Amino acid sequence: MSVLVAVEPDCWRRPVLAEAVVRGGGTVCTPDEASALVWAEPTQAHLIGELVDASPGIEWVQLPYAGIEPVVDIVTARPAVEWYCGKGVYAEPVAEHALMLALAGMRGMATYARASDWAAPEGRNLLGASVTVLGGGGITESLLRLLEPFGCDVTVVRNRPTTMSGAARVVGPDELSQVLPCTDVLFLALALTPDTAGIIGSAELAALPDHAWIVNVARGGHIVTEDLVEALQAGQIGGAALDVTDPEPLPDGHPLWSLPNCLITPHIGNTPEMGLVLLAERVTANVALRVAGAPLIGPVYLDLGY
Repeated sequence: MSVLVAVEPDCWRRPVLAEAVVRGGGTVCTPDEASALVWAEPTQAHLIGELVDASPGIEWVQLPYAGIEPVVDIVTARPAVEWYCGKGVYAEPVAEHALMLALAGMRGMATYARASDWAAPEGRNLLGASVTVLGGGGITESLLRLLEPFGCDVTVVRNRPTTMSGAARVVGPDELSQVLPCTDVLFLALALTPDTAGIIGSAELAALPDHAWIVNVARGGHIVTEDLVEALQAGQIGGAALDVTDPEPLPDGHPLWSLPNCLITPHIGNTPEMGLVLLAERVTANVALRVAGAPLIGPVYLDLGY
């Protein structure tokens, strides 16, 4: 099968994507000739629909996002086009970042990084800790592998419970309230959907032990920010390490910036330098699959929200 692929208009800034198309057996072309579109500019999502509408030959689109919330309206309005997202593409660097945040939080870096004098000792071990992970996708799979040397007792909470390597147990969302009270570290690594928005609010925060840390590398909307601020201010939990926030970017002067038990990184679990190479690998794989007439990786399921 011949595959003619258009790469986003700014492809001159990202030659790695054009090279990825060629490695997969495709041909880079202009949008009016294309049967596929590769897009990698997350800040220009609104242009995708316009380009697809102006290029009727485009049959499928490769998106850069792991979650589809930035483009859900665009995708919904064009059901005749096949849409593929970046789920699983960035799992490795994001899992690495999640592990770093957990260690930093548990070992007191929120305190020590702000200190101007010799502070009192604080911290807990990740070794042997009770860990709960919300989400059972690629980030969780990578995180479970990274956690193996720490000998943690890991529970994964996901919509479709099934055995996962590295997890002692996998349960459904209805059991979340049962596992939170014995959780030392709570990782959020799930897709943001109407069902998961605000999944961590006042009740869930109250259920956690007072030493527990929350690590969010998913989306800020999973946590009710006002409830988190109150829990942190009251010392209700040990702390929060956030790579994502709601709102995002987090405004200057927001209480989360100054709380001593909160660590924030600006959504850099996967940076452009890390992610572009990984996205290129997915592009090569999907172009090669289309050339072979085989199913592509990462189809968008609108009914699931990812």
